[in-house]
Amino acid sequence: MPAEMPSAELPPRRTETGAVPPPREPGGEIETLEEFDDVALTGSFAGYRVQALDLTDRTFALLVADTSQAVFLGCPMEPQALAHVRANGALVFPPVPDLPFDPYRGTLYAPGELYDGLEDGGYDNTPDARTYAWFRGSSTSADILASMLRSVHDDAVGDALDEELLGKRVIGVMGGHAMARGTEAYAGAARLGRALAREGLTVATGGGPGAMEAANFGAYAAPYDDLMLGKALDVLAGAPSFRPSVGDWAGAAFAVLDRWPDGGPSYGLPTWFYGHEPPNPFAARIAKFFANATREDGLLSRAGAGVVFLPGAAGTVQEVFDAATPNYYRSRGEPSPMVLVDRAHWTTNLPVWPLLRALAEGRPMARRIALVDSVTEVPAALARLGVV
Repeated sequence: MPAEMPSAELPPRRTETGAVPPPREPGGEIETLEEFDDVALTGSFAGYRVQALDLTDRTFALLVADTSQAVFLGCPMEPQALAHVRANGALVFPPVPDLPFDPYRGTLYAPGELYDGLEDGGYDNTPDARTYAWFRGSSTSADILASMLRSVHDDAVGDALDEELLGKRVIGVMGGHAMARGTEAYAGAARLGRALAREGLTVATGGGPGAMEAANFGAYAAPYDDLMLGKALDVLAGAPSFRPSVGDWAGAAFAVLDRWPDGGPSYGLPTWFYGHEPPNPFAARIAKFFANATREDGLLSRAGAGVVFLPGAAGTVQEVFDAATPNYYRSRGEPSPMVLVDRAHWTTNLPVWPLLRALAEGRPMARRIALVDSVTEVPAALARLGVV
C-alpha cells in the first residue's frame, strides 16, 4: 500500500437486484460489514461508531474516507489504516487480547455461541464457562482494566438488547432456578410461556435454568402442537437439572432444538454473577451480563407488557420489589402489570403479596397487580390488567 492516501473513489456497491443501497444517516452505529460498506460509499465515517468489526480487509476504504469524530470499538485494522484514522481525528479503542469474550460486541449472544465446544471439550471448554472463570479471577484482583472491560461489555450488550426489542411487546417471566425438568411445575411454566407467545407477546426471562428455562422453552414451542410439547418435555426430563452435569443438561436442550427446529423466539438475560447457573439454550437471543443489578433492571425496565412472577426464593423476591419500586413512585410512567402465581407460596411460604398490596393501596399501581393460584389463570389476569 503506498504511503500517500489514494485519491481514487470506491465503485458503488450494489444489492443483489442491482440497485445502489440508499445512504445511511450519519452518526449512527455500524455493527456489520455490510453496514460498513454502505457508509464507505459516502466517503465519510465522520461521527459514526464502528463496533467490533474486523477491518483488516477494509484498509482502502479507511484510507480514502473522512473519519473525523468517528469511534472504532475493538476493530482490528492494518497499521497504516490505524495510523490514518487516528490522525484524521478518530477515537480508537483497540481489541483486548486474550479475553474469552468481546467487550465491544454489537449483537446479543446466540446459544450456540456461548456453548461452542460443548461436544468436543465439555462445558468447561465453552466460551460461557471460560468467561465465568475470567470473571471470578478478575473480580478478586481489583484490576481497574478488568472492571472497565466488564462495564463496557454490559453497556454494549444493553445497547444491543434495546435494538433487538424495539417495537416489541415484552413480558417478563421471573422464577426460581430450582424448578426441575420433568415436574408438573416445569410443564406448567412451559405452557405459560407458550400461551404468552401465542398472544403475540415477546417472552423475556432471567435466562437461566428452572422456571426461566421453562418459559423460554414454552415460547420456543409456540409454533408446534401439544404432541411436540409432550415429547420435548420427555426428552428434557432425561436431564432434570444442570447438576451434576451442565453438559448433559445443555445437551438435552440442544437435542430438542435439533429435533424440532424453527421454534418461536424469546430472550434470556442471565448473568455471570451467578455463573454457576448456566444459560438455557431455548432463548433465541441471550443478553448475558456481568453485573446482576444491570441484568435485573435491564429485564424489568424493558418488560413494558408486565412481569409474571412464578414461585421462587430470595432472588425472585428481590425482583418483585425491584419491579414494585418504580411502580410505586411511577418513575417509569404508568405502573407496569405484575402477576404473582401460586397463592400459597406468595401469602404463606413467602408472604410477599400482603406487603405488595399494602404498598399499592391508594396508588395507581393497585389496579396493576394480581395474585392467581396457577399458571392457567395468568392470561385472564393479564387481560384484566389490560395486557392481552
